[in-house]
Amino acid sequence: MASAADVCLKPWLHAVVLTDVADVDDQKPGSTLDLISAQSVDLIVRIECRNREGDRLPEHDLELEIYRSGNDLNLMLTWCELPDRPMLWQGQHPVWMDGNSGQRCQPPEDGAPLEAFARRLRALLVLPEQS
Repeated sequence: MASAADVCLKPWLHAVVLTDVADVDDQKPGSTLDLISAQSVDLIVRIECRNREGDRLPEHDLELEIYRSGNDLNLMLTWCELPDRPMLWQGQHPVWMDGNSGQRCQPPEDGAPLEAFARRLRALLVLPEQS
């Protein structure tokens, strides 16, 4: 996940911190992919941002929620420190939503890299029976 963020969200470097796993019955600790492969999972991670010198840039941190709906894997990306910014839902296609109302809205001017990141993540995480 961090490598995908590094590729799509340049010039920053990223780290992924697991913040919440819900609805996993008797799930033993494992890789993120193991958690996503669980029958019913709601996984939330924080994608922390740093510059090339290693200084934290919390204003660029993202929250990523990964959840299954039926057989589909869906992603929700939001800016942690900027709740008024639009959020991106990525399923079969991207949908931008207003951060306050949840209503569909136009993508922000700087939204293309985030869409590329969401597409890359979904392609990396999609399970074989989903493809």
